[in-house]
Amino acid sequence: MHVQPYLFFHGQCDEAIAFYQQALGAQLNALMRYEEAPGPLQVPDGWCEKVMHASLQIGQTEVLMSDGRGEHEAPFNGFSLHLALHSVAAAEKAFAALAEEGQVDMPLEKTFWAQRFGMLHDRFGVGWMISAR
Repeated sequence: MHVQPYLFFHGQCDEAIAFYQQALGAQLNALMRYEEAPGPLQVPDGWCEKVMHASLQIGQTEVLMSDGRGEHEAPFNGFSLHLALHSVAAAEKAFAALAEEGQVDMPLEKTFWAQRFGMLHDRFGVGWMISAR
């Protein structure tokens, strides 16, 4: 069994892909737009160019993402993505990049369980926990 996060960006998926590529070195595995789908589209006007499905490789994890179907935007809630890094320098770099235009909830600091640990919400509202072992 394999669990994969699937994130919906409500019209900002292209921006999120570019952000995670720059901030985390994510690799784009797949990208499909609504205009590529066969049959009639069940999306609002102007959404044909939006992302129907995308796959990003972040380290060893595949993160799936989409613009959604034009439904009401709901905030990311009830979860965080944990990014476990092998060095303090890598954790500091990732934390700074993800925090840009976001909100730091707990500064990246040494804790009794990790060399560094911090929490933030990025500019898209996705919660992140960053740690260095």
